[in-house]
Amino acid sequence: MKIFGKNAAAGPAVYDDGKVRVEGVIEKIKAGFKVGGTLRGRPGTVEIFRAPAPNEFLMNNWQSWGPMQKMAAGQKLEGLEERMANQGRYVFTPVPDVAEKRLVSDYFIAWDRGLAGFLTSKIAHPYFAVESGELVGYLEYFGTPLEDPVLLEPLIVLEGNPVEQLLEEYGVRAAAQNDVRVNPWNPVGWSSWYHYFTNLRFADVEKNLRIARERFPFEVFQIDDGYEADIGDWLEAKAGFCSLPDLARLIRDHGYQAGIWTAPFSAAETSNLFRRHSDWMVSDIGLPKFCFRGWKKNIFALDTTNPQVKGWLYETFASLKKMGFDYFKIDFVFSAAMEGVRTRRVSPIQAYREGLDVIRQAVGSSFILGCGAPLLPSIGYVDGMRIGEDTAPFWDSRKAPLQGVNAYYALKNSILRAFMHKKWWLNDPDCLLLRRRDTELAANEIELYARAAGALDNMIIESDDLELVDEWGRGLLQEAIRLKGGHVRVRRLMSDDLYLIDSWGGPAGIFRFAANLSDGPKKLDDQEIPARTGVFIKP
Repeated sequence: MKIFGKNAAAGPAVYDDGKVRVEGVIEKIKAGFKVGGTLRGRPGTVEIFRAPAPNEFLMNNWQSWGPMQKMAAGQKLEGLEERMANQGRYVFTPVPDVAEKRLVSDYFIAWDRGLAGFLTSKIAHPYFAVESGELVGYLEYFGTPLEDPVLLEPLIVLEGNPVEQLLEEYGVRAAAQNDVRVNPWNPVGWSSWYHYFTNLRFADVEKNLRIARERFPFEVFQIDDGYEADIGDWLEAKAGFCSLPDLARLIRDHGYQAGIWTAPFSAAETSNLFRRHSDWMVSDIGLPKFCFRGWKKNIFALDTTNPQVKGWLYETFASLKKMGFDYFKIDFVFSAAMEGVRTRRVSPIQAYREGLDVIRQAVGSSFILGCGAPLLPSIGYVDGMRIGEDTAPFWDSRKAPLQGVNAYYALKNSILRAFMHKKWWLNDPDCLLLRRRDTELAANEIELYARAAGALDNMIIESDDLELVDEWGRGLLQEAIRLKGGHVRVRRLMSDDLYLIDSWGGPAGIFRFAANLSDGPKKLDDQEIPARTGVFIKP
């Protein structure tokens, strides 16, 4: 095991290549060591750590939609190149040149009896790459000039315990390093997205508010994508929709916190925002730089270091809050961390965090749910975080993890990233879909998703036309809510789709939930767990 190219040993460690100087400190900690220190210069990619690569490990993608999954040293993340070609090179990685050539695990990597992980991402993007049988930990600074010393993103390496315990310790240490205070409110609510998508009408809002008040125990009622005039024009409702102040007032009058969706760092080429202020975008060779493809449009990223952009961001969110919205889902926010030319020469990670900071200042203590968000840089700014790909009204474990949305991968990510919950934020496993019409999900798949979300103590957000949710679906929602509130640990993380969720200390007492996400039955001791089914077993 090498640190800065030398055999690891406790004490000072200096690295200087003429362009960058690192004055590091290697500290022995329980079950491993921690690397800290300072760095200055004009760093690009800085190697911190090198060791033999494990044969199997849990890799992690940098943002909400990307997977965490078991991989082998010789594998590549299937579907990555296709998604980068179709959507944009920065959607699933801030270092596309590296990710196209080798397997990358962002922020941390874990294996049986071992883990290596960076605790912060405030300036650099931390990642691990598997290279010719070696595991190499890097910090990518994107050539950002750092005249004064800045703190190194700390690295810990842990050994000896089961992978579940190592992830728990990593989560605790990262939370402490970022001084996280987790919101005590773990919401239950409704979202418009997974039935209406962008076809949402005001009449749909009115109908679901009426049904929700009569039959459902929601606390928040969130309007998703589909109300806005265009991507970037967040204070303008589309034709035929009511005004946003009237929308917020209607939701609040029904007794709910009013929630609203935005993609605050994105602007469509057709939007008024882009037409009026194309000079506000991250650029390349003096022109707005393409970020990703969405809504059948080219999407550009706001330069969050520009004072005018910061003023616009603050005013947009302060206005939404003044209208009565108190729950903000911010989506596609990875766009602010794309590489490009900005008003100020900072790293893309710094630019992203500056944008989050403005939003947090504008909304104060209101609930912020991150989505499509770089994970580690978001710690401390969001209350909740989507920690998987979008769900869908179908289950398809045959697809590669980046080849499309489905309930299988959404649930799998929420299980594997359970260690983040109530340490970094509240985990959002994506929405429960409880309707039994207009869906390809079987009853056992709906039950598995809902009960697992409850057992994991996750946020519970339902997303159906509520008229289609019958008594069975409403009962399942109530069951998921009753399972919440306990301390949670997931076991068998290195297994093939059979996981154990242990919960204790909550209203439901001590219980163990066996979740079989596979397409066939699985044996657990002497008990057979049917395919795509969850069962409660003796702890």
